[in-house]
Amino acid sequence: MAKKRKERFEVGESETIEACLERMKEAGYQPVKRIEKPIFKEEKVNSNKEYVPIRQQIIFEGILVEGER
Repeated sequence: MAKKRKERFEVGESETIEACLERMKEAGYQPVKRIEKPIFKEEKVNSNKEYVPIRQQIIFEGILVEGER
């Protein structure tokens, strides 16, 4: 089965960036783009809704290395 040309890899909560990059390399992908998205939590303060950032979601986009097809 052929691999997809582009793939996204999300860094897990208990995973380091280096571990995610190593996982990409083992799968045959090279990182080309890093995407960071804030994750918010909704809290009520004095009957007002406030959104508090709780963590950062990091996603790497990788392309298939030519020799891996």
